[in-house]
Amino acid sequence: MAGRLWCVVAVVLVIMWAFSEVSDGQMSRPRTPKRKRKGEEVEPTPPPESNIINDQMLGKWYLLNVASKCSYLMTPGNRVEATTMELDLITSGEEQKLSVKTTTRHNHQCWEIHQVYELTQAGGHFILKGQNPNLDTKVIVLDTDYTSYAILAYERQRKTARKTSAPKKITMKLYARSVQKLHEPTLKKFEDIAATKNFGLAYMFPPHVTSHCDTVDQDHIINCIPTC
Repeated sequence: MAGRLWCVVAVVLVIMWAFSEVSDGQMSRPRTPKRKRKGEEVEPTPPPESNIINDQMLGKWYLLNVASKCSYLMTPGNRVEATTMELDLITSGEEQKLSVKTTTRHNHQCWEIHQVYELTQAGGHFILKGQNPNLDTKVIVLDTDYTSYAILAYERQRKTARKTSAPKKITMKLYARSVQKLHEPTLKKFEDIAATKNFGLAYMFPPHVTSHCDTVDQDHIINCIPTC
């Protein structure tokens, strides 16, 4: 159950381009891979040195694409649903945290997930606390212009029976302020940055084209504060 919750929440956070249209009026492109030139690397635009959270970053974002090797998404019949993420800054004394409210569908039912990201000293780096430090999720803003798009990475340590380090589980997401006004170069940038994390086109999952949830009843609100 915990593993499935990680996959669903990672898809919405919580938690595609290769298979369907991203949104109304925004068509998917031919999936012809381009051969990378020798020595060519795609570098994301670094976020500011100071912590990236400010009034420009807050507010509502729409999920447009997911890069993931999560087995849940790769199982036939499972898909990413239309999802929104709303960011707000919580201030208590001298302490600040990032409030994250994610709204999505699961089994045709609208759900709302409440989470809090801990701010860190590194700009654009946050921590989503797990039930123990080994279950913490590192959230990194890889690239954003604040006003139209944001590319986020979610890193979590893989579970292993041995007391040795294991490869991290990584999920990448492309968010936008609108589902209809994102430029083609930004979509290409997401694919290029994902490729540096070994996510080919087969691991791209745009959300299923449905309307977003407007309201969620109290029985379908998941409060993951401080942890799920």
